[in-house]
Amino acid sequence: MISRRRLLAAGASTLAFPAQAQSVTSLKAVAAAKGFVFGSAAASYELKDADFVPLLLAQTAQLVPEYEMKRDALEIQPGVYDFAALDSLFAFARRGGLSMRGHTLVWYYANPKWLTPLLAARRDEKLLTGHIQAVLRRYPMESVDVVNEALAPPGTAARADGLRPSLWLDAFGPGYIDTAFHAARAAAPGTRLVYNEWGFEQGAVENDRFRATTLRFLDGLLKRGVPLDALGMQGHLSAFGNRVDQRKLRDFVAEIRARGLALLITELDVEDIGGPSDIAARDRAVADEARRFLDVVLDSPATQAVLTWNLSDRYVDAPDEWKLKLMGWRFRKTPYDTQMRRKPLWDAMAQAFAGRRVFY
Repeated sequence: MISRRRLLAAGASTLAFPAQAQSVTSLKAVAAAKGFVFGSAAASYELKDADFVPLLLAQTAQLVPEYEMKRDALEIQPGVYDFAALDSLFAFARRGGLSMRGHTLVWYYANPKWLTPLLAARRDEKLLTGHIQAVLRRYPMESVDVVNEALAPPGTAARADGLRPSLWLDAFGPGYIDTAFHAARAAAPGTRLVYNEWGFEQGAVENDRFRATTLRFLDGLLKRGVPLDALGMQGHLSAFGNRVDQRKLRDFVAEIRARGLALLITELDVEDIGGPSDIAARDRAVADEARRFLDVVLDSPATQAVLTWNLSDRYVDAPDEWKLKLMGWRFRKTPYDTQMRRKPLWDAMAQAFAGRRVFY
């Protein structure tokens, strides 16, 4: 066996698989062998892709909707829902034997246009809790992001309590978060309830402040008896920008575990903007950054799932991506390229998964 020390020290592009990982063909299999779940986000339109569907079924054990569960995609008029696209994802998961996690119920973004003026006029808590109940009572899920990104992002001005401005904060004050979690628990007693956020992974001063703010925020929720089960760490990394600080990340993960919370990696991808034009060099850097991140979070029994924000670069998008495409640039953020071929990121993930200790 290759020791944990060697796994942490070696580069993802050069490290050989441990013996038991030599024949690994799926990330979900090696993850399951080490006691956690591997999954990915996907969108309903991707299920029409004959190249992508077999890959999704072979590699993942859990699915999360990319867009279909966001409120602006679901509730077209107050209390009037279009569940067709989300139904198709749940049906696909059921047929394929995948579990489902939900994203997201309450967010400052991706809300229907009618919601803000209606909230301003009525300030009715049912405009918050009714949506939560409608979704959770319809769909059985292993976990769900009840509230997403309620804190002001790293490096931005924030209130004393760290909260981000939002239509929910304007309508109900900070208590909207507690209300959302209690409504979710009442609607789905068996579903793991998650607060989902980004900005914990890197080492800059603004990330230090954000980690401290987050811990205070979580402590407040737990002290008030809010039914919070897990922290969702999105895992949006950068191969050439603000890098993962392994020591600070390890300390933060230990703080999450000390609070009795599970940790879910919910949206893992690695940004490669700022890197060289040479694809092989970019792929190595992306793989190395993912490995540095995963080796830390998987070294804790708190970490119970790792999900990527899609499996293939075919479905990676970003603002103004068309401009980058005109310059010949394509993102290399996910484990498979646009032709559904494995990349060094896949190898780095498999290595990190195989190197995880089994916790009892």
